[in-house]
Amino acid sequence: MTVITLLKDRLTRLGSRALRPVELMGSMGVFFGRGLFHMLTLPLQLRKISQQVYFIGAKSIFVICLTSAFTGMVLGLQGYYTLVKFGSEGMLGAAVALSIIREMGPVLTAIMVAARAGSAMAAEIGIMRISEQIDALTTMDIDPIRYLVSPRMAAGLISFPLLTALFDVIGILGGYLTGSLLLGINPGVYFARVNSSVVMKDVSGGFIKSIAFAILVILICCYQGYYTHRRKEGFGARGVSLATTSAVVSSSVLILVADYILTSILL
Repeated sequence: MTVITLLKDRLTRLGSRALRPVELMGSMGVFFGRGLFHMLTLPLQLRKISQQVYFIGAKSIFVICLTSAFTGMVLGLQGYYTLVKFGSEGMLGAAVALSIIREMGPVLTAIMVAARAGSAMAAEIGIMRISEQIDALTTMDIDPIRYLVSPRMAAGLISFPLLTALFDVIGILGGYLTGSLLLGINPGVYFARVNSSVVMKDVSGGFIKSIAFAILVILICCYQGYYTHRRKEGFGARGVSLATTSAVVSSSVLILVADYILTSILL
């Protein structure tokens, strides 16, 4: 009897662990569906959306420009010393442009925004949860997801492609600084290779990735903050800190996973 009871308890725990990821995915799916529904229903929350575009997009410009400039410079430096071994240093412009537009631009933009704005979103919504401000919104018959999540989702869909485009341009110019001004490649050859190698499919693929990453980052960060009170590892301030950390780490990992999946589809 004891052996049967022990076996039953172990199977119950195993089943619970197996169902937990399914429950999480279902909960996040419902959360995303509600946020998307309220984002598309009237009246549009233009003022809140513009505030979030400023916070997510405009205030991320400096870090995006800094990251993209040095990324392009490093790609130019490494690409030159790789291509020169094959006598193909004239292809540096194509190598830098395609690397940034297809992969580095969307991925690094999403990771930097997740680290800067995503962590702040998770912490802000988490503090509102533990201080019962979200419960107060529900009491006043204000849908918290419409008020807190939908404007951020709309702002992310606007900001991420624009920041990705900025990253692409600054990154290509960074490669030009290293390749042409420091290593002596003809500027005309550099930009001619950029012009001849980049096609619309590359640019549109980068924008598709940026939109997918925007949904991932906003969804994960808002979800972690919104359900801070459900965390078993801690509550209160500790729960907010854990939710913020989990939001950034989960967003970064899923960005890389989604990048591989989208690359295999778009190629």
